[in-house]
Amino acid sequence: MQTPTPAAQAHRLPGLDVLRAIAVAWVMLFHSFLNEGPDEGLVWLCHYGWMGVDLFFVLSGYLIGSQVLAPLARGERLSFGGFYLRRAFRILPAFLAVLAVYLLVPGFRESPGLESAWKFLSFTLNLLIDYRQNQAFSHAWSLCVEEHFYLVFPLLAWWLMRRASTAAFVAICTGVVLGGIALRAGVWLHDFETEGPVGESARSWFAEDIYFPTWNRLDGLLAGVVLASLKTFRAQWWRRTQAYANVALLAGLGVVAAAMWLFRERTGLLANAIGWPVLSAGFALLVFAGTTRDSWIGRWSIPGVGWLAATSYSLYLVHKGVFHVVDESVGKLLAGHSLVAFATHGTAALAAAAVLHYGVEQPFLRLRDWALNARARTHTPGAGAVRGPALGE
Repeated sequence: MQTPTPAAQAHRLPGLDVLRAIAVAWVMLFHSFLNEGPDEGLVWLCHYGWMGVDLFFVLSGYLIGSQVLAPLARGERLSFGGFYLRRAFRILPAFLAVLAVYLLVPGFRESPGLESAWKFLSFTLNLLIDYRQNQAFSHAWSLCVEEHFYLVFPLLAWWLMRRASTAAFVAICTGVVLGGIALRAGVWLHDFETEGPVGESARSWFAEDIYFPTWNRLDGLLAGVVLASLKTFRAQWWRRTQAYANVALLAGLGVVAAAMWLFRERTGLLANAIGWPVLSAGFALLVFAGTTRDSWIGRWSIPGVGWLAATSYSLYLVHKGVFHVVDESVGKLLAGHSLVAFATHGTAALAAAAVLHYGVEQPFLRLRDWALNARARTHTPGAGAVRGPALGE
């Protein structure tokens, strides 16, 4: 991606940048448990840091949903080739570079065990992982969920638009939410009965059967797509409702707090039955507030936040490995100083992310722009890019 021009920067939404930066920082804080860990006062915040991934999902659902739905709403042909080409150039180069480091440099791995390369390359890691034995680069599970979304959603949106029906859309959304609740509850009850409590079972059934599989993690992506659908097909309502963005922001914080209460026992039945749609609804309200410059989080561009949002994909990919390398190198010196340790680990991760972002991501995004421009000269232009802090920008 080229350095944004002033016109392009004007189209960025600071509120979404803030949420993207919060999401990646929160995930990093959660993974700081691999090292020294936080001060006592920050334990509760670290405990819920995995929620940052769900915020990523809502952002991705909204931004990719907007990109796919906008041309369909105008009656234009959706260019599947252009869409998948854009996703490939955006996701694959940095991912493959980091995967190569994990495969070739065992010392970079935060855990000794690493799944076979084909599971990463086929984006089936989240469905086939042996989590108890192979935890290195396991955070790539979320990329698998994203890739499955990229593959299926444009086809589903195109099919639904052939016979556009609000009732069908509502029915599908309701089915996904209720089906997810029933599926997760059923899997939880079955595994608990046959394999025992999470901490006592022979395998990590919570991670492998509930937390990682795509079909159990659709709530966040769906919430984002619903936002994109409202913005695209109910534009007047969307503009009127944005006047209440701060109300949505406060409501979203309240709903997220309720989700935290549900997830106070993260692997419990209640949390995994209904906690995911509650959490996704809360994050959807926050994302809605971030889509307007009139909200408290969208009013100002905070220095450094835009850069953190732009590099967050690289940061997400490298941070666990970098945390491990720092811990192995100077971990003993940092023992007992958890905030200093987190700052040290974070600084190292930011430096590594910058190398990946400028050395791999941006060159391939420039190549992508060239390829798409060349393609546009011989094909009908497809969906335009949606600039924003999404995993699938």
